Amino acid sequence: MAIVSKGRTEYTVTINDRWCKGCGICVFLCPQGVLRLQQGKAFVYEKGACIGCRNCELHCPDFAIQVGGETI
Repeated sequence: MAIVSKGRTEYTVTINDRWCKGCGICVFLCPQGVLRLQQGKAFVYEKGACIGCRNCELHCPDFAIQVGGETI
């Protein structure tokens, strides 16, 4: 019997700068420190560190964040 590896999932965080008002909720809720605030807007600080918990996406009051996953 062979075990088939499904690979790992790499997550990508996308922030719509036009919608982000820089409240910092996403930065506070991210357990991996993926996001930071810069010039009044959220940005992705640690690209490969996202674990896909989607705390940022689910709690963004402006719907400015999307988390997508791709199995590699």
